[in-house]
Amino acid sequence: MVCQDTAAVCSSPAGRVAFCYVALYLLALGQGFHRPCAQAMGADQFSESNPGGLASRSSFFNWINFSVSCGYVVSTTGISYVQDNVSWGIGFGACWAMMLMSLFVLLLGTGTYRPEQPRRSRTSAGTRCGDAMDDTASLPTPPRGHGDDKGIVARLLPIWMATVMYAVVYSQVATLFTKQGSTMDRRIVIGTGGGGGAVLLVPPAALQSLVSFAVMVTIPVYDRALVPLARRVTKHPSGIATLQRVGAGMATACLAMAVAALVEAAWLRAARDAGLLDEPGVAVPMSVWWLAPQFVLLGVATTFTMVGLEEFFYDQVPDELRSVGVAACMSVVGVGSYASGMLVSAIDWATRSRGESWFSDNLNRAHLDYFYWLLAGISALDVLVFLYFAKGYVYTKNRAPVLSVDI
Repeated sequence: MVCQDTAAVCSSPAGRVAFCYVALYLLALGQGFHRPCAQAMGADQFSESNPGGLASRSSFFNWINFSVSCGYVVSTTGISYVQDNVSWGIGFGACWAMMLMSLFVLLLGTGTYRPEQPRRSRTSAGTRCGDAMDDTASLPTPPRGHGDDKGIVARLLPIWMATVMYAVVYSQVATLFTKQGSTMDRRIVIGTGGGGGAVLLVPPAALQSLVSFAVMVTIPVYDRALVPLARRVTKHPSGIATLQRVGAGMATACLAMAVAALVEAAWLRAARDAGLLDEPGVAVPMSVWWLAPQFVLLGVATTFTMVGLEEFFYDQVPDELRSVGVAACMSVVGVGSYASGMLVSAIDWATRSRGESWFSDNLNRAHLDYFYWLLAGISALDVLVFLYFAKGYVYTKNRAPVLSVDI
């Protein structure tokens, strides 16, 4: 974003360009340090030995993602508006001030955090099934076919690989979905009267907030309504198993791509009917809110897939590697983004050599709908692959029924 702020930064001497990239990579580095450790430390505050501890821990993953989504909404709406209409410097300064405040609040609570002491490896503890254990604690069980924790990568890698396709789909939110929005009618009329109301032009990036809004709506419904209802039937602390939750989100993401393809096809027809095939700079007479369903569906998918994956990887690695487990989960998003870029480049090269590229600079003559249908088809196959691996997966814990919930 810094490079887009002013051409002077990126076209000036190499030192400024290097500074631009260093700043971007520092953001990525900070995210890599912060998110996994913050989530693992927060989840550690809920002891498995306490009644309802497992259920509360599962609920924690829901609500920390709710908080993150609140931050995304502020960023994609408020901060982006300030940067576009006031100053990029003030926008980044506001982000810096909020991070400083967050660090201060974190340090204030230092004395109240409960350090989680790693117990013996779950796999080795599984040999002590005869020892006395609290009846609300989980009973460690050695993974099938492995004698120690060295098999953890072999057990988790198929699940990790099967979810990369979800990340490929999700990466379209900040790329092609946003690009679509920039070509549509983004006007919102505020107020009424004889002279008409004021017209507000929705920034394309602000559409991404719809994903966060969907997460903010879905999480309370899921955590406070669906989980208690499912828990009565399954007696599972999380309502349903984490892999079941992940699979439901992946299927929803597949549906989102099918909807995106249908909307894109309708948009192309609108551009053709309006005679705008060779006028890429003119907004197509189709409201940008036609894109809302695909953003919302991916928000719902995030509530199921990403939150479920975070809980799954945290729970299924040895206690001393919990933050590494969460980091492994989040690496899916990064790998999916690279995979999406490679897929787009390959398809662009293949289709451009035969005529008009699916990703033509003139989107009125492009075929993003074909690409979306391709992603929908691959996602459907990926769901089947995931279900195959999930069905054969043996959890390292057999969770006991929930007695009470303390969150």
